[in-house]
Amino acid sequence: MSRESSDALLSGYRRFREGHWAEAKAEYEALAADGQRPHTLVVACSDSRADPALIFDTAPGQLFVVRNVANLVPPYEPDGHLHGVSAALEFGVKVLGVSRIVVMGHAHCGGVNAMLNGTPDNCRDFVAPWVAQGEPVVRRVAEAVEPGQVEQATEEAVVRLSLDNLRTFPWIAEREAAGDLVLTGLHFGIADGILRALTGPGRFEAL
Repeated sequence: MSRESSDALLSGYRRFREGHWAEAKAEYEALAADGQRPHTLVVACSDSRADPALIFDTAPGQLFVVRNVANLVPPYEPDGHLHGVSAALEFGVKVLGVSRIVVMGHAHCGGVNAMLNGTPDNCRDFVAPWVAQGEPVVRRVAEAVEPGQVEQATEEAVVRLSLDNLRTFPWIAEREAAGDLVLTGLHFGIADGILRALTGPGRFEAL
């Protein structure tokens, strides 16, 4: 860790301890004693500009957040291999009993751009195979829209892909069909701060 990043993190920690922690000490103590009961599981991108806790202005214990490159949810594959996103989904749904799963994409997503234009040469070990799962959908959408609409249309397409893949998990599909679990697709505009929700096939509307 560089001196600059270390100093920034430690300064932030001290502000946290002096401000937020001091004000919410009892809340943290209750969460430690009683455990977490988040109402929503959020699948979001790892992008540093699109932090769900900041965007939704949530308190500790309210969100169970899964972040990865391009907010992707792979299909249900219980094959005994390592599946970080699927493990988090299983824990959030089966153990924590969340009542909503949100997939939140965002503007200027580097992961979606990699699906369209290829990954950097030094990111072939993990990023390339990860984003490959979204390439067919993204490229099909890109060919169907005007050039100026490609970026946003493909980011929205990845949100829809992840929602479709969520429904391949039987214990998610069953809970959604029973009305016990709501699936929501969102897209966050970094420059304008506007959240847009998927309200119908291919349609995102500002909230």
